[in-house]
Parts: sequence; structure tokens; C-alpha cells
Amino acid sequence: MDASITSLMLETKSMRAEIASFQSRVTGLERRMGLAEAQTTMSQDRNQDLLYLRSKLTDMEDRSRRDNIRLHWITKNEEGADMQSFLSSALPKLTSLDFDPPIEFQRAHRVGPKRSGNPSRPRPIIACLLRHNQTRQILQAARKHGPFRMDQHDIRITADYSKETNDRRKAFLALRPRLRQLEIKYGLFDPARMWVTKNGVSRDFYNPEELQLFLDSFQPQSMDSTSTNGSYDNGGDNGGIGNLPPGQEKTDMALYR
Repeated sequence: MDASITSLMLETKSMRAEIASFQSRVTGLERRMGLAEAQTTMSQDRNQDLLYLRSKLTDMEDRSRRDNIRLHWITKNEEGADMQSFLSSALPKLTSLDFDPPIEFQRAHRVGPKRSGNPSRPRPIIACLLRHNQTRQILQAARKHGPFRMDQHDIRITADYSKETNDRRKAFLALRPRLRQLEIKYGLFDPARMWVTKNGVSRDFYNPEELQLFLDSFQPQSMDSTSTNGSYDNGGDNGGIGNLPPGQEKTDMALYR
């Protein structure tokens, strides 16, 4: 009888030790899980901070480029030895604008690597104008009347954006066939905002992925072909612009970078 009690006591003591060891391991796991969750939260917060800082840097870069214009397909060496003098003479002729005071530049030069593999395509010219209102005049003329002709070549003038903004604009423009298929009016505005309207309801998108999700929500069988009265698209690059939001102007719908 005593031996049985002693054996039972030993087994109970062993079980208690195992339970205590198990509880200790559980406590350790909980502590490590808590630490991992805290690190995950810190990492997520850090990622959010980095995304915010990146967006601020992109915005700052775009603002620093707001007085820039890009000219595409100006023949190589057309500018001669003085780029600014060439542009001062060429831009009024191209745009049919009378600049008063005369147009002036902070700097102007060609950009990008030399295209040895495709010498027939000249490098674009980037010019920073001294007066912002003249920058706006030139870009408005380019949107309304471009491309311009020079020496039997089409010359395009576009705004200058950061790489991140330009990538977003390209992603928005890649969705034009889908917008036209769904008969959705649209407009791309500076620096990278897509305005769309469907069935009289308008929305702004600043992220191409969000616009893609919005378009994916439409099923072909639920499309309302009468919502745009057949006027949503003229078949060109600027098609589908429709009626713009108050105070907005049509922007260039094609990029040449």
C-alpha cells in the first residue's frame, strides 16, 4: 500500500513538472509571438512612413519641374550652338503665341543618353522657363493645337514629370481601351489623376490599380450603352473626354518620353 502511494506521488510530481515545463514553453511562445507582432506593426508603420515620404518626394520633384517643358522630335543639331536662342525663336512660331515680355529660359538642353542604336530618333529637349505663366500658355497651346510642324516633322510639347508620376500616367493611359469598351467618359489631369464618369456619376482616381478594380466591377452584360448617348469617344487619343469637371482643361493624353 505504501509503495502504491509513493508511486502515485512520484507520478503526480512528474506530471506537475511536465505541466510546468509546458506552461513555461507556452509563455515563451506567447512572448515571442508578442514580440513578432510588435515587430510586424513597427515594420508596417515604417513602410507607411516610407510610402508617405516617397509620395512627398515625388510631389516635391513634380513641383520643381512645373516650369519645365519637353520638346520631342526636334532634329539633331537643329538648335545650333545656342539652345536658348533657338527656342526663343522657335516656340513663338510653333505655338503661334505672342510672348510679352519675350520668352526667357533658366536653362535648356537635350536629355537622355545618346541613341546610338536609333540615331534617327533625336533626344528630347528639356527647357525650364523663367515665367510660369508662359509655361502654361505653351502647354495649353500644345494640348489644343499640337503636334506642331517643323521642317516636315511633327513636334510635340509635353509637361515634365518625375519618373514615378510618369509611370502612373502611363498606367492610366493603358486602361483607355477598357474605358472605351465600357463606354466610360474619362480625362487625365495633371499630374496623374484620372477622372471618369459613368451613368452621370463621376469619380477621381489617383492610383491606376484602384481604377482597374473599379473597371473590373463592371460585367459585360450589365453595361448600359445608353448612358453616354453615343458621344463618349471620338476614336482618337483624346477620345472619351466627355464633359469635364468645372474649371478643368483637357490634358495631353499621350506621353512621349
